[in-house]
Amino acid sequence: MINAILIVEDVAQSRAFLRGILEDLFEGAEVVEAGDMRNAMHLCERKQFDLAMIDLQLPDGDGYAVLRKLAQTQTGVTSIVTTAMGSDSAIVAALSAGADGYVLKSDPPDLIANHLRRIPDGVPPLSPAIARRVMDHFRTTGPNVDDCAVLTPREAEVLSLVGRGLRVSDVASALDLAPSTISSHVKAIYRKLNISSRAEAAYQAARMGLLGGE
Repeated sequence: MINAILIVEDVAQSRAFLRGILEDLFEGAEVVEAGDMRNAMHLCERKQFDLAMIDLQLPDGDGYAVLRKLAQTQTGVTSIVTTAMGSDSAIVAALSAGADGYVLKSDPPDLIANHLRRIPDGVPPLSPAIARRVMDHFRTTGPNVDDCAVLTPREAEVLSLVGRGLRVSDVASALDLAPSTISSHVKAIYRKLNISSRAEAAYQAARMGLLGGE
């Protein structure tokens, strides 16, 4: 359930565009706006959000700092980058800072709405162009070792469920384990595969053949 949404965007027209989509998709959710990094950081300390839409270029800093702040202060927030920046360096930096998805502002409005509509199902929102860049990046820079051999059977099982979009509590229920145990497995998986976000976890699970045909 998405009840509270943060939009961090310095362009008023873009904020209004995102607000319109989000209010339509998540009826009744509170939408809070910040036009710069300073106010965004302040809101992160004062309020818990379920969803955050973060622009990377802000007048007094950048969205990477906001992503890191969200990761430090929020529990269960889904952080989505919305930006015009589509370079490999921007994508990797955003994922490393804690982004759960990456949507380009140049995408058609209907496509952006479709990306956001699938968030409650645990599907990481990635623009098609960004998905291709992520795949190309990991194809050329990813580990050369057999990642499945690096993970224990239990870790591979956990990754397969995380890759399908399940949250820690859902994975714990599915495997009849404590959430703290699943969290420990997730930390070990992230460390072994050198990843830092659910979007990367979903990609790695698919690359390793852990998602099957589902």
